[in-house]
Amino acid sequence: MNTDIREIIVQLESHRLWIETIGEQGEKLGIDEIDLRNVDLSPYPLDQAYITDCTFDGMDLNNKDISSSLLCSSTFISANLEGADFGKSNVSYVDFTNANIKAARLADSECIETVFAKADLSDANLVAGLFDEADFRNAVLLNADIRLATFENVLLNGTILTGIRGIEEAFIKSINIGTAEKPIILMGEEARKWLQNKSLNIE
Repeated sequence: MNTDIREIIVQLESHRLWIETIGEQGEKLGIDEIDLRNVDLSPYPLDQAYITDCTFDGMDLNNKDISSSLLCSSTFISANLEGADFGKSNVSYVDFTNANIKAARLADSECIETVFAKADLSDANLVAGLFDEADFRNAVLLNADIRLATFENVLLNGTILTGIRGIEEAFIKSINIGTAEKPIILMGEEARKWLQNKSLNIE
């Protein structure tokens, strides 16, 4: 085990203590530009942490609590995040390409320029999330709940939206159903109608 990993584990232990003692002992986790692929994260809580520009690609983080954390610019490419909790987290500029995010919770999360391309978000909870310039190209949003979520300049080319819930209560400002190079922008009610048709699988 190299020094770097040992050092990270010391920080993870300290963060666990910080959470268990409600800040009385230990220290809140703050890491930047760390490749975590060789670290066994299963014993450690990752909620309420600052984990920026870190690499989680291909990792198994099923049902992991990563809520109320700052995760900007980190990558979770092809990671297994089924049932993970990103509630109230800032996942702006995060790359979730090809990740399994089934039944995960992204409620109240901030997703600015977040990449969900080819990710599986079936049954995900996106309630009250902010999705600004988020990329959902070829993603699966089967039965996802978008109540009170805000969609602005969201890329939805090739996205599977069957059974998506809460469209009536979502704030649909604008969506791009074309490509980044050749955008086809739908605004407001037109965008909502398009989403409703897609949720019912009406072409």
